[in-house]
Amino acid sequence: MQVLQVQLEVGPDPAEVGRARRWARSRLAGSGVAEDEPLAETLVLLISELVTNAVVHTGCPAVLRMLFGPSGTPGAAGTVRVEVADASCRPPQQRHARGEDTGGRGLELVDGLADRWGWQPEGAGKRIWCEVDRSVPLIQGRLQPGAHGAEPAVP
Repeated sequence: MQVLQVQLEVGPDPAEVGRARRWARSRLAGSGVAEDEPLAETLVLLISELVTNAVVHTGCPAVLRMLFGPSGTPGAAGTVRVEVADASCRPPQQRHARGEDTGGRGLELVDGLADRWGWQPEGAGKRIWCEVDRSVPLIQGRLQPGAHGAEPAVP
């Protein structure tokens, strides 16, 4: 089983989040995920949230990785794995934002959009990861109703 891994070092500046999104879009396109596909938009949003959390909450550089592989098992063909490693050993904490709160929704979004997510210690810091399955059944180029993140299918 062959897995393609691409990686970007992200500086501790919030402006780096935009650079990470642009980089991710180009790497997704290079792996055959079109920019206008719902999968691409979902992955870019997940990357934005995870990189923002790393930069804002640690103030340290981070490493963004995307892994693409053959299908059949999690982390393989129908799955894109996103990882963000940072220098903080503090575990991520899912907060529950209220009404007008301007923060606290990042991990809620990750939990709602990713098929799986978690974290693990890495060196002196940690790695937060999420996976989105690519192998969602299609009908005439659209997701089947009821599939995770589905749009209504066109008859």
